[in-house]
Amino acid sequence: MMIPLLTRVLREPKVASNLSLSDWDLLVRQARHANLLGRLHHLLATTGIDVPVRPSAHLRSAAAMAERQHLSVHLEVGKLLEALAPLKAPLVLLKGAAYVATDLPAASGRVFADVDILLPRQSLDEAESLLALQGWSGDTVDAYDQRYYRRWMHELPPLQHIFRGSALDVHHTLLPPTSRSHVDAAALLEDKVPVSGMPGVFVLAPVDMVLHSATHLFHEGEPDNLLRDLSDLDLLMQHFAAEPNFWPRLVARAQHHGLTQALRLALRHCHRVLHTPIPDSVLRETGADQPDGRLDFIYGRVLRPLHSSTVDGWTAWCCRALYVRAHWLRMPWPLLTYHLLRKALRPAQTQRLVDRP
Repeated sequence: MMIPLLTRVLREPKVASNLSLSDWDLLVRQARHANLLGRLHHLLATTGIDVPVRPSAHLRSAAAMAERQHLSVHLEVGKLLEALAPLKAPLVLLKGAAYVATDLPAASGRVFADVDILLPRQSLDEAESLLALQGWSGDTVDAYDQRYYRRWMHELPPLQHIFRGSALDVHHTLLPPTSRSHVDAAALLEDKVPVSGMPGVFVLAPVDMVLHSATHLFHEGEPDNLLRDLSDLDLLMQHFAAEPNFWPRLVARAQHHGLTQALRLALRHCHRVLHTPIPDSVLRETGADQPDGRLDFIYGRVLRPLHSSTVDGWTAWCCRALYVRAHWLRMPWPLLTYHLLRKALRPAQTQRLVDRP
């Protein structure tokens, strides 16, 4: 398949210097479908690319929306600190909220649907009660999903604030307890890093932050955001690579958490798709330099903007295959069979994966 225009610009922003207006139109559409329009604005602005007036308006609008979301994240973190103060437990931010709080390059133009936090598992019941008192409700899922989250998942059912409408995911680890990988949640909390200027707020250690991003993408990634999540990984690894012994510590930490497969896929596809600079020795040590026929075929079709200009007849099937794979990784076969049958018998809901207007 041809390399999407957006991917080529993410690899080398100077590609955008010679685009026609029709190319700019295509680039904006691909970036919007990948939820990367705000990040594209930041990338082109920092590299000094001159953007024509019409596409520039779309890019600036997306960047402004991302900035508003980042301001709201700071507001929500303050509200969460206040609500959870009686816990006497650390408030650890995950994913997008962590990138914004620590002003990482991965925060540039980043948009996200919710705030993710990590708490000790023994604190979940009290935390849920405290959050409910402050207007956080988990009534948006049905009785089956409530049982599913509480018995099998690594997080509480999704919460939404009844007044502000903001969404919150409360994790106690990174993967479901039934998963084939068993993350050391205690080690995540033990090695947390304080956020400068935000007393009581923490983020994961750099290697754990990268592994969480890799795990989210290659264990449970959402089709619409796969390229965005890969871009997150690319920016995280490029940023943290400047730290002493980052790569050996990353590989060792993946082994400790049982996340070597997620790391291998992250290294392989960041290097292949976005040309992330990764030492050859690390690619060899993790097996990321070795082809993986079926997964290479699947990820080659989904790690791209899901726009009509970048998909083929296999794309929708690859998205479905990843959905089944994600559940297979997180559940034993008997539970997986029951869960998928239960979902299949629900009233059908239309979910368009490609060709949105």
